[in-house]
Amino acid sequence: MLSDDLVTLRAHVAADVEPAYRMCQDPVMQQWTTIPVPYLREHAVGFITEVVPAGWQANTSWAWAIEYAGEYVGTIDLRDGEGGVGEVGFAVSPDVRGNGVMTRALRLVVRYAFDVLGWERVIWRAYVGNFASRRVAWKVGFHGLVTIPGGGRSRGVRKDEWVATVGRDDELEPKGSWWTVPVLEGDGVRLRPLREADAQRVMEACSDERTQHWLSGMPSPYTLDDAKGFIDSRQDAAASGEAVAWAIADAGTDELLGNVSVFGLSSRMDKTRGEIGYWMHPDARGRKVMAAAVQLVIAHAFRAAEDGGLGRRRLLIRCADVNTASAHVAEANGFTKVGGERRADPRRDGSYDNMLTFDLLAEDVLRG
Repeated sequence: MLSDDLVTLRAHVAADVEPAYRMCQDPVMQQWTTIPVPYLREHAVGFITEVVPAGWQANTSWAWAIEYAGEYVGTIDLRDGEGGVGEVGFAVSPDVRGNGVMTRALRLVVRYAFDVLGWERVIWRAYVGNFASRRVAWKVGFHGLVTIPGGGRSRGVRKDEWVATVGRDDELEPKGSWWTVPVLEGDGVRLRPLREADAQRVMEACSDERTQHWLSGMPSPYTLDDAKGFIDSRQDAAASGEAVAWAIADAGTDELLGNVSVFGLSSRMDKTRGEIGYWMHPDARGRKVMAAAVQLVIAHAFRAAEDGGLGRRRLLIRCADVNTASAHVAEANGFTKVGGERRADPRRDGSYDNMLTFDLLAEDVLRG
């Protein structure tokens, strides 16, 4: 039995069959795990009364029932362990998700793997897109995340897989940042996380001739699949500590008007700076929407991390010297032109424009 002041890990008992069966009806559970679908009561009986005891007896897998508030709420297990390295797997009832139950259980089990089983390293795996599992692993110090195309298999189908590890000498605490995307409002605009329903408007904006001209790295033609891929990638960028991106939406209708992001947040050279990038749907141009959106981003970026902000010291905006609209957004928000690079901004036709750099310091805002 393993326990902290909130969670207890114990042996499975017959009374766990019914709640385990109910838990495995959850569509989210079925999506991200390899449990049989449909999941029958006999599957729960076999797992709890046969599979789990056999693993302990053979000394090849070690599974615990997770008890929270006196109730069975999930299972966590260690397996393999050959050569001092093994894997962890876990699942928790939807009724208690978001309460930190799994994070506590994982920390207890990883400590057991090191201190009792004598392992040197624990491996965590999840199918790409399972951000809930990834966040639990991140909180317990798993790091070095890689993506293995087709690395996992579920019910005969290969899926891309995330893999990360934690070592015996690592602190069981987060490494790096996992940024949240708060809702920010002001001057008639709302900054909020991008969502799947925004894909059509993203495609329209990124297919626009002006957007395509100034952001030459975008796919061309820009399809609905490209828009969906962009939206999906923004969650990964926040989870990896690299960037925070917002949909710029009309405060009244919530319709997407554009996108603004702060990126370069995990730079090894300087973790106190960030760069702001943006694009606008053609419907929203000429309404001072982007200037208002960037103003909201500046306040959030300079707010201390412990207060929910990004804790930046310096912000940059870069644009072609002939992109007067983008330069105006920087200047309208108090950025100072600090330099330029000759023929540094590529266009699709193979030509290059000069690039301007603007910056803004936290002390500038305070002084202003």
